[in-house]
Amino acid sequence: MASEESELYFVFMNYDPEYERLRSKRTKKGSYELDLYISKKHDELLANTFEPGSYIKRLSLVIVDGFAVEITDDQANVLRSVKEVRIVEKNQELA
Repeated sequence: MASEESELYFVFMNYDPEYERLRSKRTKKGSYELDLYISKKHDELLANTFEPGSYIKRLSLVIVDGFAVEITDDQANVLRSVKEVRIVEKNQELA
């Protein structure tokens, strides 16, 4: 049975040609555009998938087109079925 307690998950996205185009720009402006694009893309995916307030996005990972989000196990399973998502993995703390 899935837990209703939120935990930190890392979500990695499928190939995105716009991400690759922006990432190839080696300028300060290009880096800024990439940061904005990735953050907005991740925010929109979450907003279109879940109810407001049911998740907490912690950060976007620009270098790998992914993000960290606090969600429940059930929400993680929902994200796994979204076509833009490649991998959803629960954070595992090392002892």
